[in-house]
Amino acid sequence: MAKDPLQGVAPAQALDWYRITHLGRRLEERASGYIRKAKGWSYHAPFAGHDGIQLAIGQVFRPGQDYLFPYYRDLLSCLSAGMTPEEIILNGLSKATDVAGGGRHMSNHFAKPSIGIQNVSSCTGNHTLHAVGVARAIRYYGADGVAISSQGEASTSEGYVYEALNGASRERLPVIFVVQNNGYGISVPVAEQSANARVSDNYAGLKHLKILNVDGTDFAACHRAMTEAADYAKSGEGPALVHAQCVRIGPHSNSDRQDLYRDAADIEAARLRDPLPKLRAALIEAGIDEGEIAGLEAANDARLDDEAARAEAAPEPDPATVGDFVWPEPWCPDETVTPAEGGTWKLREAVNETLHAEFERNPDTFLWGQDVASGEKGGVFNVTKGMQQAFGRGRVFNAPIAEDFIVGTANGMCRFKDDIRVVLEAAQFADYVWPAMEQIVEMSHEYWRTRGQFSPNVVVRLASGGYIGGGLYHSQNVEAIFGHLPGVRVVSPAFADDAAGLLRTAIRSRGLTFFLEPKFLYNQGFAATPRCDVEHAVPFGKARVRRPGDDATIVSWGTTVHWSLRAAHRAARAGREVEVIDLRSLRPWDADTVAASVRRTGRLLVVHEDHVTQGWGAEIAATIGRSCFEWLDAPVARLGAKDVPIGFSRILERATLPDEDAVAAALDELLAY
Repeated sequence: MAKDPLQGVAPAQALDWYRITHLGRRLEERASGYIRKAKGWSYHAPFAGHDGIQLAIGQVFRPGQDYLFPYYRDLLSCLSAGMTPEEIILNGLSKATDVAGGGRHMSNHFAKPSIGIQNVSSCTGNHTLHAVGVARAIRYYGADGVAISSQGEASTSEGYVYEALNGASRERLPVIFVVQNNGYGISVPVAEQSANARVSDNYAGLKHLKILNVDGTDFAACHRAMTEAADYAKSGEGPALVHAQCVRIGPHSNSDRQDLYRDAADIEAARLRDPLPKLRAALIEAGIDEGEIAGLEAANDARLDDEAARAEAAPEPDPATVGDFVWPEPWCPDETVTPAEGGTWKLREAVNETLHAEFERNPDTFLWGQDVASGEKGGVFNVTKGMQQAFGRGRVFNAPIAEDFIVGTANGMCRFKDDIRVVLEAAQFADYVWPAMEQIVEMSHEYWRTRGQFSPNVVVRLASGGYIGGGLYHSQNVEAIFGHLPGVRVVSPAFADDAAGLLRTAIRSRGLTFFLEPKFLYNQGFAATPRCDVEHAVPFGKARVRRPGDDATIVSWGTTVHWSLRAAHRAARAGREVEVIDLRSLRPWDADTVAASVRRTGRLLVVHEDHVTQGWGAEIAATIGRSCFEWLDAPVARLGAKDVPIGFSRILERATLPDEDAVAAALDELLAY
């Protein structure tokens, strides 16, 4: 029997594959032309040599049903999945009408959220976690869909890629991981990236993971592999990993000189494996008239001329819009305190009962993290006690000890629908959250980067601060670092009623909020308040005057509010009335209330538990120093922890953190100025 040059693929289908791939190659030529003419597309990573697998990714993807997470080389994947050449060029030229995000993201980062092609960042492979998260939602809601995550082989060196594969395998989620292995991570050969040249072998031990290895330049083989992977993922058996061995015909990107690290023979060998001319030859061998193919090519060129002209004429981004879509709209309640039956509650109880109430109210609310749902235990401090029993394992569950996985999958799950709210215990103690920092930064600019098309609606709960004898990794404050990120909200209550009200607002709001729980206050009687009803809420950016006064102002939040109140009471015994403002919300913060107080008192002391240098108090001091300069009778003073790590010894901890005596001394100095 004569060999079938199309390997069983119908000629009409093979011809359409050629049409799409040829169109993609012509688009790449346009990209290079724009770069040479300094018109845009300043970053371009060519897909040539990845043609077979990228075409197959797009052909298996179902617009409006599946979720595709492409990486920066996936031009053909996106074209095959349903993006138009015009939309791709709009991204390359960073135009205002770019459907990915209006020119807010790098060129060659293609996306079309309206059909499920996700806006992915430049952190290589971090979107594997997002694919796992949305796959979790697909399974929970019983949807007919799969998540497809695509990446190069070098990005599998990142630890979060293992976390994604391990987590998806453990949960048996409907996700397909595609690894396009062209042998180089920019200039680094695969032998210097992986113990196995075929990197899928690194994951052979993961249970429920179906691994398919394929020639990434073979159109028919790639189509079969992706179809088999999709069928397996949809079956509920688990995730699939498709490893496609590709070739890199050109340099890594337009800024790369591959002749500095690849010899001429290697580059020529890659060129000889170019899949596009091979597909063209196979079509002719199968009986397709060469004139028909040439006509198709001419039609592609004409289409590109037309769509490129429209894209080039499209408007540039308006600089006046740069501040749009930074923070999603919060829920804006009126602060009304309605006492509930049951006497008082402590801060830990307030958080727990508010979680129960909000989960009862919204069935699309989920909670996971480390050690949050094990039998009768609810985390290290029992804050989530009873949650899994009340709402089931589908909504409340433990996560692996992998902070990046915890946060990254929350980003992904929110993509399923905007009603979803995720509450994370991202780490048992705030100090342990740093492995997730890459995902935190990612989430902070999702809303801005997509021009409002996606908001990760996530509350990150963290037990923060010291005074417990915890030492390193159990006593740190993280507010200043998170508060520095545009797109992030940060709150820190000092009393139980504010803990309930701020948590309720955070959960009901869109966007990312860090809810910092001063763990020293969890069970303190002096932080307890009367219980509030299930609608009690505290708006973001609204401070609370805890004690009125006219001689000086103290601004604080969290545990040090209590030391400030005690110091103010001591000053009152000496005849000086000091106003104490509990900021409650750091990002945004209530500059108006603070300024109004300082204009009346003429003196300001900012007290916080975090280190003084580059602490959040510096932001307050700078703002008030500028807005209230004429009213100040003394320089703005700051008090915080010494700029040293927090030791385990109680003696060392007391020598490091501010206390009532330290606040009283700082206040006396301010009043005496």
